[in-house]
Amino acid sequence: MPFTRITVDPERMGGVPCIRDLRIPVATIVGMVASGMPVEDILAEYPDLEREDIQEALAFAAEAVREMQIPVVEGR
Repeated sequence: MPFTRITVDPERMGGVPCIRDLRIPVATIVGMVASGMPVEDILAEYPDLEREDIQEALAFAAEAVREMQIPVVEGR
């Protein structure tokens, strides 16, 4: 899947994946969603964002973790 709303530029934000060159890191948006923040609140917090940016940030994060092993503590 091509990510058209995610940009990575070594000269901006240290090369961290961001939303459309807005200097809003994908990780920030994914963290807000993970913490239970409603999409409407995220959009209010970042007026330059669009709903599609949030969806693509989540898809990008899903693809990123698919490509790596993440340690998980078993048995709780």
